[in-house]
Amino acid sequence: MSPRTPSGRAAARHGWPQALLAVVAAVAAMGAVAALGLWAAGAGELPDGAFPRVVAATVVTAVGGAIELSGNAGALAGTEAGLTVMPLSVTLTGALVLAAGFLRPLRHRAVAAGAEAAGWAARIAVLWLLALLGLALGARHTFALSLGDETLDQIGGLFGVSPKVGFTAAVARTLAVGSLWLAGVLALALLVMGGVPLSGRLLRFQESVRPAAYAMVALLLAYVALGVVVGLVVAATRGHARQTLAVILLGLPNLAWLALTLGLGAAWRGRVEGPFGLPMPHVLDEVLRTPDVSTLDLRALAEYDGRVWWLVAVDAVLIPAAAFLTAARSPARTRAWQHVLRMAVALALTVLMICLTGRISAYYGLSVLGIGDLGGILSGRLFLEPLLWRALGLAVLWGAAAGLLGTLSARAVRRRGTADGQRDG
Repeated sequence: MSPRTPSGRAAARHGWPQALLAVVAAVAAMGAVAALGLWAAGAGELPDGAFPRVVAATVVTAVGGAIELSGNAGALAGTEAGLTVMPLSVTLTGALVLAAGFLRPLRHRAVAAGAEAAGWAARIAVLWLLALLGLALGARHTFALSLGDETLDQIGGLFGVSPKVGFTAAVARTLAVGSLWLAGVLALALLVMGGVPLSGRLLRFQESVRPAAYAMVALLLAYVALGVVVGLVVAATRGHARQTLAVILLGLPNLAWLALTLGLGAAWRGRVEGPFGLPMPHVLDEVLRTPDVSTLDLRALAEYDGRVWWLVAVDAVLIPAAAFLTAARSPARTRAWQHVLRMAVALALTVLMICLTGRISAYYGLSVLGIGDLGGILSGRLFLEPLLWRALGLAVLWGAAAGLLGTLSARAVRRRGTADGQRDG
């Protein structure tokens, strides 16, 4: 017979078949989102059956895995390439599906015992690593590139300059980082999900950490939801629907969470040169396509589009709302300074996660006889990275201020509810 919880509901089983279902569902969801996004970006026309391998590489990078680029241009030329990016739409999809599969058997129990949760997580981890191994082995391909002009192609063929670039997943690093990603997703799922009571040893984390963790996840998802609405409106009113769909399916959280940090007053530095372009609104490309490294912040963006100041207003609404949610879900005995401290730390950790996962770097270059690039046609570089300490400092200040507002508003709501209850009595 199936074990039953005190509420009388049968507890869901969590053996190897259930773990396999959870992992397969997560990988399939990530693969579907990646495939649709790449198709919308035009990757469906890649030659030599490369599309499935590019999808596999996209899923690998979505969990922090490494893709190594290599090039070959014949005896007289050389190539150099590099790529670092996380398609966070794919990442978020996998995290949500995997977390749901992990939590399902643990819900509706009186307590989620540590040994039970650890055994269930271990089954998922074993199958997850096998799935990552398969993806990493499949994420490899080599492309032949055109020099951009028929005459150049003929000259290149004459001198043996036929540039090729390939990619290969770094298997060991992919498995290592993918394991850490899985551990983070499962730990955060346990912290956030209120329907899974923790054991006695973890009870203090349930009271002190869970409300803030829940509020931060809600904050991040709220920004993604707003991004979807804005993206759909842009696609419907300004055209380029396919390109907008590609951004939504591959990098919407990259944009939405970047907007969160910019609204705080944080800054990023970067540069775009050559044929590369950022998978972002055109205004960002304009700010960063300069001879030197540029600073990306609200002031720089406002020179091109004054509407970016609305990002401050959005932060000013959503971050205090998250603080109120934290206070409302915390025990009534929690002191105001504790709310302030927890909110400051929670927002700083959230911004740190955004800064670590939102970095972008790409480079490709072709040189003949080791001298220069072919007119810049086949060379380019882009990167985007945060000014980390500025972002974290501002997150602490915003979090502390929002925490104070949140606890005061939550107490006012509680007092009003108590007074209404007394009048009704």
